[in-house]
Amino acid sequence: MDETPPPVSLPVADCSLCPFRGKTLLMGRCMPGDTCIFVESGRQIDRFFRVNPGYASRYLTDKFWERRAIAVRYAPQKELGALINDEDEVVRRAVAYRLSPSQLPCLLQDPDREVRMTVADRIDLEHLEQLAEDFDYIVRLMVARRLPVGRLFRFIKDEDEEVRICVAGRLPEVSLGLMAHDPSANVRRVVAERMSCEDAVMFLRDEDWVVRYNAALKVDIRELSVLLDDPEPDVREVAQQRLSCLTNAMDSDHD
Repeated sequence: MDETPPPVSLPVADCSLCPFRGKTLLMGRCMPGDTCIFVESGRQIDRFFRVNPGYASRYLTDKFWERRAIAVRYAPQKELGALINDEDEVVRRAVAYRLSPSQLPCLLQDPDREVRMTVADRIDLEHLEQLAEDFDYIVRLMVARRLPVGRLFRFIKDEDEEVRICVAGRLPEVSLGLMAHDPSANVRRVVAERMSCEDAVMFLRDEDWVVRYNAALKVDIRELSVLLDDPEPDVREVAQQRLSCLTNAMDSDHD
């Protein structure tokens, strides 16, 4: 039995109604069912504008949201300001990708988080911190990834773990102590891994075994005796191995 699925039927417009039929069709710059502006098919519309970008401007106010959104990709940048408050978030997302960074402050309060994410990724640094209090953690995370290191301190107590992990990975080493008592073990793991060997001693009795393990790898060997009876085998092993190396080295010197 032939189980081959039937071919997908592509939407095809009536070319007799198209005002471009005497131009783009005759020139081979559009094709029914493949490259067409009049069907509600994102792929066909995009192909049309890719071949005929000069027509994009006239569709920035089209009733069909996807036609407007695709037209934004091809229309001159100077004509996109009118779509900053478009009723459709997909259109505004496309606008956020196209506007120059200096124009993006007008989208800082957009209700759509993906619009604000795009703004956070592209806006000039002088305006970026205006998104530091955004209610969506993904937006704040993007801000934390881009802000200059010296301006990250406001995120040390951020309510979201992912944001704090990002901050722990970027703070200067001398400031890591500010996050040493973070409630999240995942944050403390990053801090212990990046801390100086002298400061990492504070983590040898941490409740999380991975934090203790990270600390055990870097602290002075003489500090490791507290881990020889650690309940976690991997922590005991690394402490024993490092202490054995010290003992062997001392024996060699004695010989």
